[in-house]
Amino acid sequence: MKYALPTAALALALALAVRAEDKARPTALFNGKDLEGWKWVPNGKGDTKADPKKTWSVKDKGLVCLGEPWGYLITEKEYGDYKLVLEWKWDKDAKKPNSGVLLHCGDEKKGNWPACFEAQLLSGAAGDLWAMGCKLEGDEKQKNPKNAAHIQRLMTEEKVEKPLGEWNKYEIVCKGDTVTLTVNGQKVNEAKKIARTRGKIALQSENAEIHFRDITLTPLK
Repeated sequence: MKYALPTAALALALALAVRAEDKARPTALFNGKDLEGWKWVPNGKGDTKADPKKTWSVKDKGLVCLGEPWGYLITEKEYGDYKLVLEWKWDKDAKKPNSGVLLHCGDEKKGNWPACFEAQLLSGAAGDLWAMGCKLEGDEKQKNPKNAAHIQRLMTEEKVEKPLGEWNKYEIVCKGDTVTLTVNGQKVNEAKKIARTRGKIALQSENAEIHFRDITLTPLK
């Protein structure tokens, strides 16, 4: 009997360790087959004659967004403290390619979008941050002097984005009231004192065809 307690304690410790490891494993937010776990919300802008049922589709285990009508594909669940990784590419003939990853989305709206902050995907500005009904603070040197809600990405020696038609990789780390953005291996932005620390995640449909794949979320301890 004198060995029972240590053995039980060891078993409990192992169980807790396995549970903690499971929590830290990447989870696929997109299953590569359908839109399970996501909801499509048109916002009434863009080409309103376009068929919203065709806006988002699945092809070759990836998500394809035609960009019309405008709106967003949003997760059913809320998340906080995580590393979000995804890849995106524009159609090689895309005109005015614009989209974004909306983070910590709430139920209330900021114009036609959910109240949130946006990790920008606009071609030529991927890695910018926008406050959309959600206050945040960034480096003074990166603030847009014409718009306080806009934090521009860092200037880097190497090109941040790849040409239209090629895949790019986004790494977004949300920890407490801080967010860090990395594009194709380069850290390009960071903001702090974010008013929201959790919420839903959304992908924008905003004008041009864009493809997404390998969307995974890893919880942070």
